[in-house]
Amino acid sequence: MKLATLKDSTRDGRLVVVSKDLTYCSEVRHIANTLQDALDDWAHVAPRLQLVAEGLERGSQPYMRFHEHEAASPLPRAYQWADGSAYVNHVELVRKARNAEMPASFWTDPLMYQGGSDTFLPPRSPIRMVEDETYGIDMEGEVAVIVDDVPMGASVQESADAIRLIMLVNDVSLRGLIPDELGKGFGFFQSKPSSAFSPVAVTPEELGDAWDGGKLSLPLCVDYNGQPFGRANAGIDMTFDFGQLVAHAAKTRPLCAGSIIGSGTVSNKLNGGPGKSIAEGGAGYSCIAEIRMIETIETGSAQTPFMKFGDIVRIEMKDKSGHSIFGAIEQTVEQYK
Repeated sequence: MKLATLKDSTRDGRLVVVSKDLTYCSEVRHIANTLQDALDDWAHVAPRLQLVAEGLERGSQPYMRFHEHEAASPLPRAYQWADGSAYVNHVELVRKARNAEMPASFWTDPLMYQGGSDTFLPPRSPIRMVEDETYGIDMEGEVAVIVDDVPMGASVQESADAIRLIMLVNDVSLRGLIPDELGKGFGFFQSKPSSAFSPVAVTPEELGDAWDGGKLSLPLCVDYNGQPFGRANAGIDMTFDFGQLVAHAAKTRPLCAGSIIGSGTVSNKLNGGPGKSIAEGGAGYSCIAEIRMIETIETGSAQTPFMKFGDIVRIEMKDKSGHSIFGAIEQTVEQYK
């Protein structure tokens, strides 16, 4: 089942069920007005939404065209957005580039930060910044899950069983602000503006054997200014799966239905070492920072600039037949006025 939120005059939009090929959708106000409404009573609502999805595929359900540019993020705002760093290869490169040793605990205990969840960007809306590009604007292509209620202290298996929906995310980062913020010892805030999620969120069964209960084993397609930039496989080099990430988030607090947990930047190694660009036979990168770190390690300095006004990033994932699963996040960097 595929679900989306269409923009309207309200903050939370209106929930629709989307066809497998992302071309049609059906309104479901008689079942749930918003995705959060559905998640709050998932055990009763999900089977009814599934019947609509099946009717949509058979042509027996009233429908209208689905346009990705009319979609908000599946949850335009959420009670919780916590982003992990499951691809420790990415963290290792960042620390190596600045000659910092990586604690051994990073391989056994996930990193995670609590992001702002009051406003998420629609997947086709621009990334707007007040100041110029000196903030170091960067994309971060990731996978994210939405969970049902998760009790405090839930096991890894209980946490994995609570995953209701999967989607993609562009976790926008301002690299120029991160060092000073982290230097204060109090974590991210200004350096992590609003994120954008894919037009569609899908249930685990929709992913078939690409989803093993905790990992999504398909390439994450990141295009930058119309050129292939990243094709890293989200199921490879993922040190912590989503069951572990959700359990980590729920260690000392319960998570309410509708909480979002991110994977962190999808990153693949190559032959045991740092990844390479697609042109060099590698899987490329899901953020600019990673290629800059590799440049720093190899040449002593970074050459690839961060995003500038007018730059465009597109993030998408396709199934084994080449069809888009979640729709595409496509954003242009603009100056905020």
